[in-house]
Amino acid sequence: MDSYALLLAATLNAGTVLALASLGLLNNEKVGVVNLGAEGMMLCAAIAGFATVVHTGNDWLGFAAGMAAGAALAAIFGVLVIWLNTNQYATGLALTLFGTGFSAFVGTGYVQAKIPERASFAIPGLSDIPWVGPALFRHHPMVYLTVAFALALIWFLYRTRSGLVLRSVGENPESAHALGYPVRRIRLLAVVAGGALCGLAGAYMSIIYTPLWVEGMVAGKGWIALALTTFATWRPARVLLGAYLFGGVTMLQFHLQGIGVELPSQFLTMLPYVATIVVLALISRNPQWIRINMPTSIGKPFHPGS
Repeated sequence: MDSYALLLAATLNAGTVLALASLGLLNNEKVGVVNLGAEGMMLCAAIAGFATVVHTGNDWLGFAAGMAAGAALAAIFGVLVIWLNTNQYATGLALTLFGTGFSAFVGTGYVQAKIPERASFAIPGLSDIPWVGPALFRHHPMVYLTVAFALALIWFLYRTRSGLVLRSVGENPESAHALGYPVRRIRLLAVVAGGALCGLAGAYMSIIYTPLWVEGMVAGKGWIALALTTFATWRPARVLLGAYLFGGVTMLQFHLQGIGVELPSQFLTMLPYVATIVVLALISRNPQWIRINMPTSIGKPFHPGS
């Protein structure tokens, strides 16, 4: 297979992890909640999904377990920050620390475990097209479902009444509350849905992307996903594009090594994080561009009746 087709295929695979997590975090921030716990949720979901597949041999049950783990942790986070009014940033960091430690403890017995071999996911006919087939049409169905979900989220946010209500909660929760909308309940539902997507990203990583369990295997992807929401100025289509861009940067290190480029491995490994810093630095030079799309109440608590 052509090396560039391999690079594109790997980019789509790596970008799926970032896209799912970023779309989940975007869903949170659209209602004004910042969740810094993505890394911890993804790690707990990764071990939950991997362990489920080890015992059942079913990828979709593994995805469901990962989503459930992410949603459960997000629900705890949501109750703390929405009803008990704890600091969003401190609570999110605590969630990441908890998820990192808890997943390492629970996953001790699964480090050497293997999941069953899976059949090829090639799309008949299309997968045989030279170069294009191997690059685009031999992926797990979740790769295509992620694109479909991003399109569905765009439609939901900007073409439906429910999406308008969700965005209004993020823009002006006081006005939404005055109109009779249950702001805290809407925020909690959005946070739980976002956690489920982060969980799906973690499960996809341990079941399909790697596939194995290693302590700390998310390796900063939760933080990159968080940065992507700002990079994309809270637009789902830009989130998807940014996820594949950063996925490509992540896989570029292996491509360069494969074609014989002699660079220190440490330099290649840090490429995704350098790219994140550079992009955020460039965006910060134009604060107006960020403010146009940033939810007005992002990171701000809401107290009914205050």
